[in-house]
Amino acid sequence: MLSLLSGDVVVDVGGVFDASMFRFDHHQRGFQDTLNSLQPDKPWTIKLSSAGLIYCHFGRRVIAQILGVDVLEERRIIDLIYDKVYDSFIQEMDAIDNGIAQNDKPTLYQINTGLSNRVKRLNPAWNDKDKSTDARFEEAIKLTGSELVSKIDFYKNAWLPARTLVEQAIHNRHQVDPSGEIVRFTVGGCPWQDHVFQIERERQLEPNIKFAIYEDDNGQWRVQAVPVSQGSFASRLPLPEAWRGLNTDVLSGISGIPGCVFCHHSGFIGGNSSYEGALQMARFTLQMAAASITPADHQEVKNL
Repeated sequence: MLSLLSGDVVVDVGGVFDASMFRFDHHQRGFQDTLNSLQPDKPWTIKLSSAGLIYCHFGRRVIAQILGVDVLEERRIIDLIYDKVYDSFIQEMDAIDNGIAQNDKPTLYQINTGLSNRVKRLNPAWNDKDKSTDARFEEAIKLTGSELVSKIDFYKNAWLPARTLVEQAIHNRHQVDPSGEIVRFTVGGCPWQDHVFQIERERQLEPNIKFAIYEDDNGQWRVQAVPVSQGSFASRLPLPEAWRGLNTDVLSGISGIPGCVFCHHSGFIGGNSSYEGALQMARFTLQMAAASITPADHQEVKNL
């Protein structure tokens, strides 16, 4: 331990957090720092682990090095990716390391495929004869390092360019439908949800967006409900209950909309063979919600 504490940079041991001395432990009594407390312009209030402390102080430099750019010249891009990597990757490690639950309610199922669990499985089993950890530690470094690099690469080359497409779709939303609650993406498959939420907050959009329409890889059109929040399975406005779980001609017959392909059993997404059909599916759902129509009234509205 003494040799560890004499290192140039000491992480996760030592009972001291002092960035000026390159000491980054979070186990000491009274430690309560968060990304928000160390960088007040950031909203995240989960207590930092040593991983979070390192990311807080060196994350921008790491991102710049991985992307091969200058931190100062590309500050805006670096900051966007820095925030996204913390929100969707590092924060999870901070919470798990500090024993902070995702919510205060019992969970219906466990997720055992996350990075922390995969790293944990690299440890020797309780009954392994070989308890050496050096080689396993190297494996863990490779695993976590590759995941970090892949996250940064995705956010730079896929997530960030999608922002422009989403901004354009939101700008043109009243051309799609006068309500402004339906957007059409010119390219399908882009990561749009996070950008929709962010742009809504930035521009204080009212009413908020309910549906996104886009063409899939098979040339069919999808109508997807916007979730209530990022990562939620609940939709702001799901497709009508009477449609859910139905396909093709049966769905077209019930809805009165030609070309229907399917409606997911939860109502979060549906498909149509044409853009016009997908737009009709979204518009009909908005009309039903505006009129507070019950399933019993569905046939009457369909014939309007």
